[in-house]
Amino acid sequence: MRIAIIDLGTNTFNILIVEVNDTKTYTHLYQSKISVKLGEGGITKSFIEDVPFQRGIDALKTYKETIKRFEVEKNFAFATSAIRTASNGKEFLAKAKQETGIDITMISGDKEAELIYYGVRNALALTDETSLIIDIGGGSTEFIIANKNKIIWKQSFLLGAARLLEKFNPSDIITEVEHKAIFNYLSEELKPLFEAVEQYPIIELIGSSGSFDSLAEMIAHELYTPEILKNKTEYNFDLNDFKSTYEMIIKSNKKERLRMKGLIEMRVDMIVISSIIVQFILYSFKINKMRLSTFALKEGVLNEIMNSKLS
Repeated sequence: MRIAIIDLGTNTFNILIVEVNDTKTYTHLYQSKISVKLGEGGITKSFIEDVPFQRGIDALKTYKETIKRFEVEKNFAFATSAIRTASNGKEFLAKAKQETGIDITMISGDKEAELIYYGVRNALALTDETSLIIDIGGGSTEFIIANKNKIIWKQSFLLGAARLLEKFNPSDIITEVEHKAIFNYLSEELKPLFEAVEQYPIIELIGSSGSFDSLAEMIAHELYTPEILKNKTEYNFDLNDFKSTYEMIIKSNKKERLRMKGLIEMRVDMIVISSIIVQFILYSFKINKMRLSTFALKEGVLNEIMNSKLS
């Protein structure tokens, strides 16, 4: 059976198409993303403005054609932070159904975190020891404390890169004062995470997809070769590499970031906020090991489908 999984994120709508075999294995057929920036101009007001609203619908129309082209038999679409927190989120889902025929399920932050965990667990080897998994989205950021067997603690926070970008609106080159304000805000908002880490000590940080993909791509282009990431579902960061890339990002303006190899245009603005979140976590919890999982929510959904939890 050919299935399509669509992740309606705040910044991007992502699609994954696979062929599921009788042997409970699958063949990867197609994967793509479309920048929609649903939160543009409205995320702090919990509203999807007209222009991004239409961008989202247009992206789903494109995916409708993709689904048709690949002769997909079943599709699973999931809406996350920007849609679930928007006062017109249900209106967006209704319009999407009317214009594309795609049924979209709005999932909670808690469910999102759970699916991310299963995606990550399929990308890399977890151990009996406890890891902190982070997925930095546009509208929310999910934090999951887990090992290879189970989720120990999880929470979704309204700390997505697009949301923080609109809230703080930093200068073209972020100032020390702005930088400190974001650190202070994270310290306040993430108190439940600090309590959880105190209770369940962690050995590493695992970043799933998105911004972590960009950081790995930037490091590969700047310091090594893009080949080191090819066909990999996992990447081990050298924290000195991250530190130098982080310094480069926060000292740059938008024009300079547009020229940085490995950084796609849709993340040029948000990579500043995302890298500050990563640096904050590494610094706050004195973490000296960081990995990338290229799998996230879509692959977590696929895991549930393969285990017959979704039909």
